[in-house]
Amino acid sequence: RQRPRGLRDSAWRNQLRDEVDRTVTHMQDEAANFPDPVDRAAQEEEFSLELRNRDRERKLIKKIEKTLKKVEDEDFGYCESCGVEIGIRRLEARPTADLCIDCKTLAEIREKQMAG
Repeated sequence: RQRPRGLRDSAWRNQLRDEVDRTVTHMQDEAANFPDPVDRAAQEEEFSLELRNRDRERKLIKKIEKTLKKVEDEDFGYCESCGVEIGIRRLEARPTADLCIDCKTLAEIREKQMAG
């Protein structure tokens, strides 16, 4: 199976890592102690948003690395739950997909039931 377009090179992954590094540097540089509570709250909110974004990117990097390992092991494109091939359209839309659409749907239903 051919490696999906989004995973053919590591440029995207490296770009995400660079953004994480820039965020850390920015937060260290901007860690001024604002005397005004409104300014301080705005800065804390900005930092919180940046950290959430970087956390999402970190998780995406892990998924990309996991997917690249599957490609190397010639195990890419198969559902981790039931073992069937994941549809090509799903993989094109989401190259890091590790569940077929049926198993993903079931997982989402279970998740909603657990949430209440």
